Amino acid sequence: MSTGFTVIRDNTPTSAIPKGAVVAMGNFDGVHRGHRAVIGAALAMGRAHGVPALAVTFEPHPRSFFSPNTPQFRLTDETNKLRLLAATGLAGAVVMTFDKARAGTSAQDFIHHDLIGRLGISGIAVGYDFHFGKGRVGSPSLLVSEAPRLGIEVDVQAHVDIEERPVSSSAIRMALAEGEIADATTMLGGPWFVTGKVVHGEKRGRDLGYPTANIRLDKHCGLKHGIYAVRVGKGSQRFDGVASFGRRPTFDNGAPLLEVFLFDFKGDLYDAVLDVAFIGFIREELKFDTIEALIRQMDDDSAKARAVLAAAPDAFPQLGVIG
Repeated sequence: MSTGFTVIRDNTPTSAIPKGAVVAMGNFDGVHRGHRAVIGAALAMGRAHGVPALAVTFEPHPRSFFSPNTPQFRLTDETNKLRLLAATGLAGAVVMTFDKARAGTSAQDFIHHDLIGRLGISGIAVGYDFHFGKGRVGSPSLLVSEAPRLGIEVDVQAHVDIEERPVSSSAIRMALAEGEIADATTMLGGPWFVTGKVVHGEKRGRDLGYPTANIRLDKHCGLKHGIYAVRVGKGSQRFDGVASFGRRPTFDNGAPLLEVFLFDFKGDLYDAVLDVAFIGFIREELKFDTIEALIRQMDDDSAKARAVLAAAPDAFPQLGVIG
């Protein structure tokens, strides 16, 4: 686990920014295997020149700025993106606010003012399809053509394929929407996870013998409704469990809720912040005619989840410390 991961923001004094660093630039939603190829190139470049390697990323996601009324299913919020980046070996991240001013900045101005002037970079790694600047004019080829004049090194990473399919954040979103957890995990390089605070629910699970920790996910979460084998992190502790994400059709068909039952756990989790990693898909959400039928199914779901988790004893995202 990486420590001392520094986050540089728009209001960070220029004097506090390490000059001569190399950067990996991208949106990094999910920090998947394609992103990790770019990060790996920056780390290699940094080691070769004896300088730190940083990520350069943007918040909010540019998609949210350009299409504010279109639901955006993010794989990772800002904090979890930084936690994942902090575990890669990078020395820190530069989080640039994506607003009207930045959207209107030309690619040339971005390179000269932000990358060279403010950050003082000596090298940059990007993915083959990353674009930046007003009108998305900035491209890997522009960086390559400008590199000799600017005196910086540029590394452009090709797409990463798994079984002849390019890895992308959109492909991972699609896999999660279809409950294809194994595919999402493969593309991410580790389990997809969410983080949230445990809230009070209807306490039906307690009456059924399955007390749950309830977490409300982002309203745009596109995960398929159903039952999952999960591994839960509470600080440094890990717990196995089974979770339902959906509308509870047997009861109220209400707003989507993540309900997590931890195996062999006793204690109070209200207001605790949990990381919930999705290890396997068990089944789709169903409506049951009787409570007895639901409990029998929950018993079966739990047995299946235990088997899935036993087959993946170390499955959990690698998370670093932001600080």
